[in-house]
Amino acid sequence: MRSRALAFGALAVACVIAAVVAAVVAISGARNDEQASEKAVAQARPQAAEILSSGKPFAVFRSVDKGHTETFGRLSIAELQDGKPGAIVPAGPSCARVAFGAGKGICLDLLGTQMDVRLLDAQLKPVTNFTLAGIPSRARLSPDGRWGGVTAFVVGHAYAAPGQFSTVATIIDMKSGKPIGDLERDFTVTKDGKVFDARDRNYWGLTFAGDGDTFYATLASGPRTWLIKGSVAKRRAETIHDNVECPSLSPDGTRIGYKKAVSRNPTKWRFTVLDLATGKETPLAETRSIDDQVAWLDNDHLLYSDGDSTWVVNADGSGRPQVWLRSTDSPTVQENAAATP
Repeated sequence: MRSRALAFGALAVACVIAAVVAAVVAISGARNDEQASEKAVAQARPQAAEILSSGKPFAVFRSVDKGHTETFGRLSIAELQDGKPGAIVPAGPSCARVAFGAGKGICLDLLGTQMDVRLLDAQLKPVTNFTLAGIPSRARLSPDGRWGGVTAFVVGHAYAAPGQFSTVATIIDMKSGKPIGDLERDFTVTKDGKVFDARDRNYWGLTFAGDGDTFYATLASGPRTWLIKGSVAKRRAETIHDNVECPSLSPDGTRIGYKKAVSRNPTKWRFTVLDLATGKETPLAETRSIDDQVAWLDNDHLLYSDGDSTWVVNADGSGRPQVWLRSTDSPTVQENAAATP
């Protein structure tokens, strides 16, 4: 019995030692990966600075190249020539979602059980940060850089089943560096002239017009979704079209690119463009059901990610989708303006 006890004790000690060694190795490996990542960004900084200050168009996105773990998830950029991206250049922090415009950026990442929101300057360096509840989902900036919009998945809403996700869409004042409120709690939304206050309402996918005040987003209740148009200053919005998810306003402000549910159980989406003046819907050439918020490359083309690469498709429904930039996601485009402070 004594020998068995000694053997068990020795085994327990060995297990503890093994666990400690594994933890030390894991921590050491994480530190080495972080150091390699920081080194890669530092080495690319001169090239990134040249692109950011050139005054020429460039794209901002996440690198998701599994073959280069040192830059996986890093905010990266590429110069654009006639709408085509050049080499990928690591240029910022690790993010789960990114957005950039008018010399300002947003980097969303998961921090424990919360979302870490980092606001970036023209050189893609963090200037301030705060936390919001939830898991990062979407990020957008207004064309003038005045407002930011972020969406997160959250749990715990009373109407939701245990463990079921709902969404929270928050507008950020990029000037003060602070959130001004979320759409569900702090904005009044109407449908057919009446306040829409369904208990299970959710909002996501903010996008902004160039007038410094107008925004669009998705409102959902039960299985239905609507496009809403609102005013930041008035803290009000109204439904203007149904069956719209993850809207993205075109650079000229005339159209919305979005996901349209073309079937349910399971849901299948089709990227579509809505003409705001006429209400005409144009299905795009991408026929795969992809869960992403499209971004406009220009007035004639849209970008989106299938999880592995960023694709481009014509806004008029013609042609075929093409790979635009491999091993990237969360793209946004800075057009014809130097990203200088």
